[in-house]
Amino acid sequence: MAVPPVARALSSCRPAFLAVGAFSAVINLLMLAGSLYMLQVYDRVLSSRSVPTLIGLSLLLLAAYALQGYLDAVRVKMLARIGARFDEQVSPLAFAAARRLSLAGRRADEALQPIRDLDQIRGFLASLGPTALFDMPWMPLFFAGCFLLHPWLGLLALGGGVLIVALTLLTERASRSALKAQSASRAAREALAEACRRNAEAVTAMGMGGAFGGKWREANQRHVGGWLAAADVTGASGAFAKVFRMVLQSAVLGLGAYLAIHDQISGGAMIAASIMTSRALAPIEIAVANWKGFIAARLGRRRLAELLDAPSMAAREPTPLPAPAATLTADALVVAAPGRTAPIVTGVTLRLEAGQGLGVIGPSASGKSTLVRALVGVWPALKGEVRLDGARLDQWAPDALGRHVGYLPQDVELFDGTVAENIARFVANATGEDILAAARAAGAHELILRLEQGYDTRIGEGGMALSGGQRQRIGLARALYGSPFLVVLDEPNSNLDTEGDAALTRAVQGVRARGGIVIVVTHRQSAIAGLDRLALMAEGRLQAIGPTEEVLAKLARESRVADLPGLKPAVAS
Repeated sequence: MAVPPVARALSSCRPAFLAVGAFSAVINLLMLAGSLYMLQVYDRVLSSRSVPTLIGLSLLLLAAYALQGYLDAVRVKMLARIGARFDEQVSPLAFAAARRLSLAGRRADEALQPIRDLDQIRGFLASLGPTALFDMPWMPLFFAGCFLLHPWLGLLALGGGVLIVALTLLTERASRSALKAQSASRAAREALAEACRRNAEAVTAMGMGGAFGGKWREANQRHVGGWLAAADVTGASGAFAKVFRMVLQSAVLGLGAYLAIHDQISGGAMIAASIMTSRALAPIEIAVANWKGFIAARLGRRRLAELLDAPSMAAREPTPLPAPAATLTADALVVAAPGRTAPIVTGVTLRLEAGQGLGVIGPSASGKSTLVRALVGVWPALKGEVRLDGARLDQWAPDALGRHVGYLPQDVELFDGTVAENIARFVANATGEDILAAARAAGAHELILRLEQGYDTRIGEGGMALSGGQRQRIGLARALYGSPFLVVLDEPNSNLDTEGDAALTRAVQGVRARGGIVIVVTHRQSAIAGLDRLALMAEGRLQAIGPTEEVLAKLARESRVADLPGLKPAVAS
């Protein structure tokens, strides 16, 4: 049985955790040095008035403290590297999960939650919180030392320890709901900020700044309220733990003085008991102070485990398949938006062979974009299946399938980087010849050369440094990069001029000439010039499909020109 990813990553860190545990054992043993030093100074040095003994004991104590400090620093560094190793193993899965959640229709804050959870776990491992967890098992050692000095001292120290442990458990219970609410409100606030950043032009141009400012204040108030609630709980508990430890240390000192007055213990034992009590309770104080981070990391680990260990998120390496070269088929396809059950596309069946080009036309909201999203595997089908050369799309590894697919969505999604990097799909070993070939196939070579730095021009996030037509031409070149077998273009000429339309037609003809399949969703007559087949979508169904001339003739006979304003001339002719 395969080990879940999160458990496997933690298991790989087990030797490092064992090493940290061994370091913690030595550190806690060395922490007894201060108590033993006080005991020896009061009981041996003061009574004998021996300066050499004092110097020898002081040198031994100094060496113990130096070794303790060194081991403590190494322990903290090891915990930070454990966090980095855990991150290294889980971050690719968290990133892939964030992408899948976005495709599944989750909100931006929900999709990015795995990455935030991973950051929380790594941050907690690099803090002082884990050191307290490693030191807590050694608390009985210090309580036992107090019992050896005198049973009353041991009982007082142990009672104080039990009280602080109870306080820790109460803190955990009281802060759990507050931290959950804080996490949810933070995610909602970040999603709102990201939406405003992404649509800053529209918000500014249409005077929506005030409205969104109000929404931000509400979201921020909820987040700050949750943060204050959690901070109040952990802050009050931390302050009480700190003060109580000081009170208990003084109480042990006072009880030791009482016992020393009655000659039941020595003066050195009185000081040693006070130091050991303080040391025994220190891990609990540190744990309470870092409790918020501990709870957040624990919730994050649980969410990551539930998400990454789910069967749908399990990584799978299908058997490599040969490059498709013959057919694309869809059989009784039913498609809904991710996370929804109401179908947008119903009962679509089609078959395309190498060298064919299909235009998909129809009125707005007829299901055209939904259909092509299913054909390239972006949206899963509720029923039916899509096959390339007889293989279902899920029989391909996603990256392997992507090499055989070129896709240009309605909203051209370019990334911050150079023009060349975007065309090459950010493939690390892309060659200049392949990039130039894709640009020439899209008719974008001369357009790119006119940019400030040509192919090395940085286009900014989303291609903000380019016009709409330039983004579409570069997006088309990216879709053609690597000569994919299946090329799907969704409204590829919505921002193109006459020259761009001509370049699009040549690109479509080029795909067909080399034996590929091309599908173009369009409202404009110019986009169907290079296609030999046409499909009409209406109300989520395929109303007609066949040779372009036959479908246009059928539309003309049925007087359906009003539904297709951009294709009126073609239908009328």
